[in-house]
Amino acid sequence: MGKFFRLNGGKIFYNDIGFGETIVLLHGYLETSEIWDSFAGNLAKDFRVIVPDIAGHGKSDIFGEMTSMELIATVIKQLLDGIGIKKVYLAGHSLGGYAALAFAEMYPDSLSGYCLFHSQPLADTPEALDKRSREINLVLAGKKDLMYPDNISRMFATSNLEKFDATLQRSKQIASSLSAEGIVAVLKGMMARPSKVSVMEKGQVPCLWILGRMDNYINCDVIQTKVKLPSNAEVAILEHSGHLGFIEEEDLSVKMLGDFIRTVAGSR
Repeated sequence: MGKFFRLNGGKIFYNDIGFGETIVLLHGYLETSEIWDSFAGNLAKDFRVIVPDIAGHGKSDIFGEMTSMELIATVIKQLLDGIGIKKVYLAGHSLGGYAALAFAEMYPDSLSGYCLFHSQPLADTPEALDKRSREINLVLAGKKDLMYPDNISRMFATSNLEKFDATLQRSKQIASSLSAEGIVAVLKGMMARPSKVSVMEKGQVPCLWILGRMDNYINCDVIQTKVKLPSNAEVAILEHSGHLGFIEEEDLSVKMLGDFIRTVAGSR
């Protein structure tokens, strides 16, 4: 059963399961915390797992006309402070990874390590900015149903669409439930985010970068040439995954993240 954390006149919904080293899972664009259900349940066999709905998504209230990555990071920090957790691991999927990088920059002392799950540190390209602008216009015109089905389908590797059809349909249902205001606010936040390459390259906090070989959104070979990773960062490639490796290769993803946490914890 989930809980609500109240702040600034609003509320943030989150689940808190398991025991041990604490990891926060941040969902991506057109998602809610529900996307992590199976993965979080498996991870909670060995760790304490906190899974919030990002502001304006799921059961969490919206906080302003733009949900910036810094806003997401600040809300997560306030949530952790409110429930008495001083240090965590943070794993962010896609949009959640952008927020994880903002958190790493703003609150490095509160992080034991972070994981970018099918995410990357670059700012939006002109092409990406144009696509997000078109999506904002569609949503504002009351036509979000024309926008999300293709976005969701492309999150899976093409070869996995049939295998994960039930999950695909559930993901579309989650996307359809999101409010127009929440979608537009987070699109504006992603458009406004600056490059965080320097955050990754500085290496103030250990990092695990999980990429999918068949990702339709991020070319895993090209993106690695854009970042000079420090010695405390590692890249893991999911060979049979698109943009949703924690679903497409769940067991391996759980092992990768769990091994990373255990390695970092053991080196302290």
